[in-house]
Amino acid sequence: MSSPYTVVLIVPTGIGAAMGGFAGDALPIARAVAASCDRLITHPNVMNGAQLYWSMPNALYVEGYALDRFAAGAWGLQPVRRNQVGIVFDRSIPDDLRVRHLQAADAARATLGLDLVDYVVTDQPLGVELRTAASGASWGTIEQPDSLLRAVDKSISVAGAEAIAVIARFPDDPGATILHDYRHGVGVDPLAGAEAVISHLVVRTFKVPCAHAPALSPLPIDPEISPRSAAEELGYTFLPCVLVGLSRAPQFIATPTASGTGIWQDEVDAVIIPESACGGSGLLNFARSSRAKIITVAENQTRMAVTPKDVRIQSIGVRSYLEAIGVITVDRAGMSLDEFSTANRSTPGVSLTLVDSRSLIVDREHLPRGIGDPTY
Repeated sequence: MSSPYTVVLIVPTGIGAAMGGFAGDALPIARAVAASCDRLITHPNVMNGAQLYWSMPNALYVEGYALDRFAAGAWGLQPVRRNQVGIVFDRSIPDDLRVRHLQAADAARATLGLDLVDYVVTDQPLGVELRTAASGASWGTIEQPDSLLRAVDKSISVAGAEAIAVIARFPDDPGATILHDYRHGVGVDPLAGAEAVISHLVVRTFKVPCAHAPALSPLPIDPEISPRSAAEELGYTFLPCVLVGLSRAPQFIATPTASGTGIWQDEVDAVIIPESACGGSGLLNFARSSRAKIITVAENQTRMAVTPKDVRIQSIGVRSYLEAIGVITVDRAGMSLDEFSTANRSTPGVSLTLVDSRSLIVDREHLPRGIGDPTY
């Protein structure tokens, strides 16, 4: 019997991805990929849709730092039936906004049956600050990281949490240009980079699943909001999708378990990522240390400019996610990708250039005028 066909879907956060750079707008992609493979491994930026979510039984919700460790072969993923989820609140969240989030947690417990432990409040305001890099990517800092870590430690050691949802107070600036652009479907998510800093710190320190839900005051109504950012306009909290994801997020293991049910890097068959976002350590580790096919998607443009050629990795370039799904469908069936293109057929007057071990493209400089458009 063949092993489960495993796909990793990556859309890095805070880099203005055309698909996956907004509020849950990569979920349709994740649903389609999950339907085309046996196991999907992806991360909160792909799965989170504020108050909207979609449960996929074969999808594993893995925080970004943990995904990097998995790609390096340092950590394995242990699927679970459920996690007890702890919520950590930033002390600077106003009482009324905290109540709204607690009501969201109660609703998740009552309607979805999630296992939530007692919440913890940090002993100091975390002091989240937002930044934008020269590239246009968002990032951020927290002034009191030790306060966050103390609260997480209490949630785990006292309340019994097995996964952590952090709710931090983020700056409110409804008139900011970057926020206006994001709400209207262009630009970069101004919160995403700082959210990643928070979850990375928790996962690196405690080695438990973690995701972040920002606490923000409701924004003024704008009838021109882009559908891609509309999920964040629905209410006071982004917490529901985080709780759902963490409730069955895999635990992290450093060595194989006796049951042999852990998932390791060398079991990954394919990695799908935007073509211009190939500079991350996780992707580089997958490319250099595993048998996984790297599939890059040109249509998902980002603010980054690191292509497979720039980092000298072999990849299968496709135009769209529909084509990426075609690639994994063919590979999962055990067939050669070359048989689905005319590029592997010799034609007089046409030279062929090998671009990687699996695909051939036409050298356009040796073609007559008007010939050479790619065949898909």
